[in-house]
Amino acid sequence: MAGLAAVFGSGAMTNSVAEIEEADCIFVIGSNTTSSHPLVASRIMVAKEKGAKLIVVDPRRTQIAQMADIYVPLPAGRDNAFLNGLMHIIVEEGWHDQQFIQERTEGFEEFKENLKEYTPEYVQRVTGIDAELLREVAEAYAKASKASIIYCMGITQHVAGTDNVKNLANLAMLTGNVGKPSTGVNPLRGQNNVQGACDMGGLPNVFPGYQRVGDEAPRRKFEEAWGVSLPVEPGLTVTEMMDAALEGRVKALYIMGENPLLSDPDLNHVEEALREVEFLVVQDIFLTETARFADVILPGACFAEKEGTITNTERRVQRMYKAIDPPGEAKQDWAIICELAKAMGAQGFDFSGPEEIFEELARLTPSYAGISYQRIEAEGGLQWPCRTPDDPGTPYLHKDQFARGKGLFTPIKYLDPAELPDGEYPFLLTTGRLPFHFHTGTMTREAPHLVEEVDEPWLEIHPEDARGLGLRDGEVVEVSSRRGSVRVKARLTEGIRQGTVFLPFHFREAPANLLTIKALDPVAKIPEFKVCAVKISKVEG
Repeated sequence: MAGLAAVFGSGAMTNSVAEIEEADCIFVIGSNTTSSHPLVASRIMVAKEKGAKLIVVDPRRTQIAQMADIYVPLPAGRDNAFLNGLMHIIVEEGWHDQQFIQERTEGFEEFKENLKEYTPEYVQRVTGIDAELLREVAEAYAKASKASIIYCMGITQHVAGTDNVKNLANLAMLTGNVGKPSTGVNPLRGQNNVQGACDMGGLPNVFPGYQRVGDEAPRRKFEEAWGVSLPVEPGLTVTEMMDAALEGRVKALYIMGENPLLSDPDLNHVEEALREVEFLVVQDIFLTETARFADVILPGACFAEKEGTITNTERRVQRMYKAIDPPGEAKQDWAIICELAKAMGAQGFDFSGPEEIFEELARLTPSYAGISYQRIEAEGGLQWPCRTPDDPGTPYLHKDQFARGKGLFTPIKYLDPAELPDGEYPFLLTTGRLPFHFHTGTMTREAPHLVEEVDEPWLEIHPEDARGLGLRDGEVVEVSSRRGSVRVKARLTEGIRQGTVFLPFHFREAPANLLTIKALDPVAKIPEFKVCAVKISKVEG
């Protein structure tokens, strides 16, 4: 993707978290950073105290948006119209980095031609964002000497998610804000060690280190190392697995540390799939909503009961040390997998522990080849790519050239979300997280102090919208989409755009993903969690 493919394919930050403090402009889009990544948000606040300009683009005036120098209440799903509009102004005003573009990129003229239709007037019609505000953002970002883009799932969880990420890469390259400290395109991962799981090959189209299953050389390397024949075609994503289960193409599912019956879109569809599958195994530390459908439950270990490594959002590989033994029959995940593999007759699973597994990984994965437990312990963590035992690691990427040589500008067309409000379903629903609960609440809703902070969900709605529905703050409403309905209390706030409502997805009592649509990005196959159409009615009595 735009010369940053190795990184954007992995979702990793081009730069380091600590570098954020030295940026002089921070562009936050699709990220409720203070709620979902508070430690990163603290770095942003340090930068702001040093004089950095903070731009926040979000349909909700979140806590970080309230701290912004420039806040843009962009409707969910309109990101590419907005980004193209910014870049149209930057090019028209000559604020782009012509030397960087000439020396380090290609495809600029075609990209530039595509921007012509995204005039401030057109973007204002599509997004509702005032042309002067668009210009203010463009000037602040383009004229900064060190501008950092920070984004999260508000960018990726759309049918245009891949295009959104490519366009952020376009913006960074257009202004020369990549390949140097305190700049770059910096996605924040959604859960701890999501980065590590992807690095290890936990994606359907790659082996460890993002070596593609369709490429012959890496496939042969892994076949030789593992003594097996490996598929040429990519596997299925989670959402595709559910469809395949209903169609009878997937007969069994093995779910580890995931709770799709709250986290996946269109939950009625997910429940049908879990009921239909012939054999369901769930490996977890609590009896989740998903585990209640399992034929077999394997008790895993929590973070304090494990040895191993974690790779964070800035590509830093760190050690994790076991503090206590797992209780009862619970075991560390690697041990369960090895025992299961051997019981099924597989060879090569006689590992003595996670360090031996990591050593195999390093032998087969160029970006991890220079990393070892000894180096991690001695140096406090290493950032990949780290290719040799004396490689210090890589705090920021693309210093001298991109992974493909020259960065490729990609012309992006704005496309509407899969489902927009209409006469029957007049509101746009977006979903997200709260600071006191994590993902589907499997752990945080077992913590009394966090439950004291927030013990029930609510629907954020603008007072003007509430007035039109005859609603008062705290009254119960039914929120319905074409896929399901939930009941929840209304919370009136001017911190959300009119016509848009927000529902956190942590709560089994009012699961937001009963409402969301399973339309997928055609490339990344990520569902459009962030946009769907709903109607709202007051619950009487």
